[in-house]
Amino acid sequence: MAHSVLIIGESGSGKSTGIRNLNPAETVIFNTANKPLPFKGWKSKYSAENKNLLSLTDIVGDDGRVNFSKLSKVFGRVNERTEIKNFVIDDFQYLFAFEYFARANEKGYDKFTQLAKAMSDIATAPITLRDDLMVYFLTHAEEAYDTEGNRKVKAKTIGKMIDNVLTLEGLFSIVLFAKAKKTKEGIEYLFETETNGENTCKAPMEMFNSKEISNDLQFVREAIINYEN
Repeated sequence: MAHSVLIIGESGSGKSTGIRNLNPAETVIFNTANKPLPFKGWKSKYSAENKNLLSLTDIVGDDGRVNFSKLSKVFGRVNERTEIKNFVIDDFQYLFAFEYFARANEKGYDKFTQLAKAMSDIATAPITLRDDLMVYFLTHAEEAYDTEGNRKVKAKTIGKMIDNVLTLEGLFSIVLFAKAKKTKEGIEYLFETETNGENTCKAPMEMFNSKEISNDLQFVREAIINYEN
């Protein structure tokens, strides 16, 4: 079973920048939005030619629909490449947003149930993968309210219909929140490792040495390995 980590944060909070210290020779990125990566020299490190950068065009059919079966096969191919230790799905929520837009003219609620199932299937795919692989799901945040009316910040989905049948964070034991923190020196980009009472952040007890860590997926990887060994 591969390790899976959910990273939640607003746009500009440093989620994708967290990729910067991963070893490109051991990493594959699924760049859902097909946007430039936000760190220096990324083109020389990640590209289709280097066989470590994929995008939505790799799994979209002729009808413009997202083919989730193709994405499942991508997981399988990454799993077979034993030199790959990190698989990053950047902008995870766009997989389902783009599929929703492609089906915008469909009536009824079946599409929401189908999207929820697809989200669950992809989020739980690491269960079937090898132990030395880590899968990072990077996704946007949204504001919501719990049953008592308290404000919560959670992973963004396609709306309440999906939230009613699926709690995405419940499929992960490690959920980190990216944030940009103002300091005297400027802006510091961090991952929160424990809930602040208003978000769905969580991690196993004593896995991380602080409530806030650098937004560095390599650091996260090493912390997980050290915790288990």
